[in-house]
Amino acid sequence: MIKTLFTTAAASLLIAGAASAQTAQPAPAPAAAPAASDHAHHARPTIDSSIEDLIANPATKAVLDKHLPGISSHPAYDQFKALTLAQIAPFSEGHITDEKIAAIDADLKALPAQ
Repeated sequence: MIKTLFTTAAASLLIAGAASAQTAQPAPAPAAAPAASDHAHHARPTIDSSIEDLIANPATKAVLDKHLPGISSHPAYDQFKALTLAQIAPFSEGHITDEKIAAIDADLKALPAQ
């Protein structure tokens, strides 16, 4: 089920990514700046962080694994890792819902401060 979810999402993202790469190349640079800022201050990733940033932190990875088991080892991970959960949700065929994102957000906020 998760495999289908992310396979479909990855295929959709590849199409969308190819289209946006042809029309709006400057857009990725501003998106990368907040991630670099987060790392510079050693802040824990939040629900608005990329999936890659959430996976890179052991505490936040555990939260993702709880709610979305296997996300970090999915074959299409490299294709969706730069997105946030909210960005990938529309491609998830209903598997990543607003309620699931809210539950992940609550668990992230409940983690002890670093």
